[in-house]
Amino acid sequence: MIEYWNAMLTEKSWILLQEIRKKYQFVLIGGWAIYLWARRQKSKDIDIVVSIDELQKLKQENLEKNDHLKKYEIKKDEIDIDIYVAHYSELVIPAKDIRIYAAKVEGFDVAVPEALLILKQNAEMNRRGSVKGEKDKIDVMSLLFFVKIDYRKYNSVLKKYKLEYVDNLMDLVRGFQDYHALGLNPREFKLRKMEIIKSLRKLK
Repeated sequence: MIEYWNAMLTEKSWILLQEIRKKYQFVLIGGWAIYLWARRQKSKDIDIVVSIDELQKLKQENLEKNDHLKKYEIKKDEIDIDIYVAHYSELVIPAKDIRIYAAKVEGFDVAVPEALLILKQNAEMNRRGSVKGEKDKIDVMSLLFFVKIDYRKYNSVLKKYKLEYVDNLMDLVRGFQDYHALGLNPREFKLRKMEIIKSLRKLK
């Protein structure tokens, strides 16, 4: 499998993630959350959802407010920690609800695959055509190819938040060709792709 980000950078980010877990309570979303479920591509940046109380504690870490993107940020060299909080951040699944869709994975509170899929789809739509947008596509495909997705649950979350993402997901799957990024051979890739499209068609 070809690594998307530089290995030294992802190792540094992983160590940082382990450090903040010891100090703060959060739900992990984004690329590292997908890595913990799918064990494919590692992440460079860290995305977390925190409570207002936990945000106060994070102020000791050179916390900056990003009003444009409705999040808080901590920069550690080349790594960004993006922090989302209830009643301020504008995640497609509201930050206040993320904990409803969380499970324990290797000691982390991590958003469940169905919620992650929706969050990542939204990120990919917003960053399409950029370097990060390409990584978003790989993350979406990693979830679909290597994690057991409950498609009914995925659809019920979409309906709860009045989101119409099924067609978008089908288009993304059909158009994706980079089987190297998933560590698959062409035949495995083609067969699995067909299975996923078949599952998605049932939602329509």
